[in-house]
Amino acid sequence: MREKSGNRVSFRTTALLLCALLAASPVIAQEMTTSLVDIHQGSPLSDRARGLGDGGYELQNGNRISFNQWYRASWVDMHVDLLTQITEDTGILWGFGTGEAGEKYRIEPSLKLGFLTQMHPSANSTLSLSLTTTVGGNLTEKSCQADYGVLGTYGVNCRLAASEMAPEETLKYLVNAKPERQHLWLNYRVTF
Repeated sequence: MREKSGNRVSFRTTALLLCALLAASPVIAQEMTTSLVDIHQGSPLSDRARGLGDGGYELQNGNRISFNQWYRASWVDMHVDLLTQITEDTGILWGFGTGEAGEKYRIEPSLKLGFLTQMHPSANSTLSLSLTTTVGGNLTEKSCQADYGVLGTYGVNCRLAASEMAPEETLKYLVNAKPERQHLWLNYRVTF
C-alpha cells in the first residue's frame, strides 16, 4: 500500500508542478500544441492475462473446464500517448490506458506523465532525453469458489483448483502484476 500512495504523491507533485509552470507563463500556454505520438491496443500485461487462459482441467463429473473463457476480454487495453510542446526543444509527454477486464482478471486504467527535452550539440545532431511515469494499470487475478464435496467450499486460485495443493495454498499464486512504472530514454541522432 505504501508504494501505491508513493506513486500517487509523485504523480500529484508532477501534475502540480506542471500546472504551476503553465499558470506562471501564459505566453508559453498560448503557444503550446499537442500531437498524437502513439496509439495501440495491448500491452505485456494484456499478453500475460491471455497466457493465463492456456490450459484447463476436468471436473469429477467428466466436464472439461477451459481457462480460456475466464481470461479473454471484449476490449483490449488501449494506450494513447500525446506530446504537448512547451518550447521548441521541450515538451510534456502524457497519455492514458483504458484498462481491460475478463471474468477472472482486471487491468486497471492508467495515466502516463513525463517530459521530453532535446539539445543540438552540432548542426546535424540531436541529443534527446525523456522520462515518463505510469500510475495505475495493475493486473489482478480473481479467485474462485471451489466445492470439494465433503471437505467443503474454499476460495482458490481458479487455475490451480484441481491441483494436489491445499486450496488456501493456491491463493499465493494469484497474479498481481504491475506495468513498467518508469521509462527513461536517451537518444543521440546524427544526420549526414
